[in-house]
Amino acid sequence: MSDFDAIDSLLASLTPQPALPEAQVRRDLRERAGLSKAQVARTLGVNPSTVAGWETGRDPSGELRMKYAYLLDGLAVKLAPPADEASAPRPALDESTPAPAAGGGLAADDDMDDVEALAAPEPCVLCGQLARHQVAGFPQHLDPAQCATTAPAPDTPARRMEGRTAKPVKAVPAGRRARAVSDADPSGPIVAAVAEALEAHEGDVEAATAALVKRAIPDAMALLDDCRRGGRYAIVAHPWIPDILRKPSARGADQIWEARPRWTRPELPSGTHEVTALDINGAYLSALKTHLPLGQLEHTVGNVHDRRRAGVHLITPPAWEHGAHLPNPIGNRDEPGPLWVTEPTLRLLLRLSGPKYALCEPPEIHESFTSGATENLLEKFRIALKDARDTAIAGGDEVMLEYVKAMYSKFVSTMGESNYNRELYRPDWMHLIRSQAFANLWAKALKAHDAGLAVVRVMGTDELHVVGDWRRVFPEGRGVSEVKVKDVYSVGTASTGPAAAGQTDEN
Repeated sequence: MSDFDAIDSLLASLTPQPALPEAQVRRDLRERAGLSKAQVARTLGVNPSTVAGWETGRDPSGELRMKYAYLLDGLAVKLAPPADEASAPRPALDESTPAPAAGGGLAADDDMDDVEALAAPEPCVLCGQLARHQVAGFPQHLDPAQCATTAPAPDTPARRMEGRTAKPVKAVPAGRRARAVSDADPSGPIVAAVAEALEAHEGDVEAATAALVKRAIPDAMALLDDCRRGGRYAIVAHPWIPDILRKPSARGADQIWEARPRWTRPELPSGTHEVTALDINGAYLSALKTHLPLGQLEHTVGNVHDRRRAGVHLITPPAWEHGAHLPNPIGNRDEPGPLWVTEPTLRLLLRLSGPKYALCEPPEIHESFTSGATENLLEKFRIALKDARDTAIAGGDEVMLEYVKAMYSKFVSTMGESNYNRELYRPDWMHLIRSQAFANLWAKALKAHDAGLAVVRVMGTDELHVVGDWRRVFPEGRGVSEVKVKDVYSVGTASTGPAAAGQTDEN
């Protein structure tokens, strides 16, 4: 081959990268065709979360980009209206009025009790564009045509036979929706994975466990995709993130304070006391039930907290005067002044400043980055993991137990800036879930104190040391709503104190 032949061959191999439509158009085409992210993912050989990323701004490359562009071009052709329909003028739709029903005008039996007009347009929780109404307390477009996220399904004979008038789509959390028959056992994939690993390693428990823990992150993401099927809220994989949530360097930390407690009671009454170190089961698993922002975080200024939203807040924390028997809810922080905290920490401080507890003054909120939120975004995912964990404990299956622990703990720890999970980039969620675990532990410390126990130490997410009859306050066991004994030791004149007890890993 001559030099010129080699150059021609090289030039021929450089196939131009096909252009892709805007991210919102990609999503609109898929939803108008009635295709799920899972269907597109299977066809292209990728994960559904990858498709979600493409529909929120990321672009594929190489052969995947060519395949994706070919699919989108095909959908655009199939969904294009006939020439005579395309040329016909379309009536203008005034967004200030409710969308008409299929029969012309809103039907008398339409469920409009939860629909309210907004004084000023607010971002729709489903698509992020300005909407003039709210449904069930959430800003949302009433006309599906104006909200790409809720674009109507294709007009099929089955839909035409339903005979239903159009109604605004309620933003119902996925955890409250009816389950399909295929959802009867959401923990089934976990059981199957354990059985396959044991068979592949010929019953070698250690080898099977190591293999399952190694694949815990991709398996957790696959389970999440499966649990989110049919959910109202789409999980945005890579939204815009404010600088306060970005690490300045690989080893640096962002500006969010998680309020992790590391507290030891400064003084106990004289004498020797028997201390029980309690282990809180599944701390991160329980913390998956927390208020998570649905979409891109938006900046606001002022001392205002909207309980329908969640995110991070710059606050001046209140003075804490109960350090002799309870840790500060914001943890060990020596420097004064404002700091960025998460939603669970702020809600804990607001609750403690209320009339029920009156333990401190309300925190002062200076500015916030928040979005419309729900507490049930990961609920089905959490239940699937909890059911598998309960099954493992009941059957004495330590392989499954270690696998499930790895799935939820690694899922939480790698959804930020991590090389191990590139499908879900939500450092705000990571901080919120971890802070919820810390807030849950703090609440248990308060419960122990109110019940007359002496709280001796509070550590991290899962360690609570108390003096007194703790069994009348906390149920004992290995379930997520129970606690187990980690250690029993003495403090007082004959002991070196509670520092002798170490800290446990997340269980």
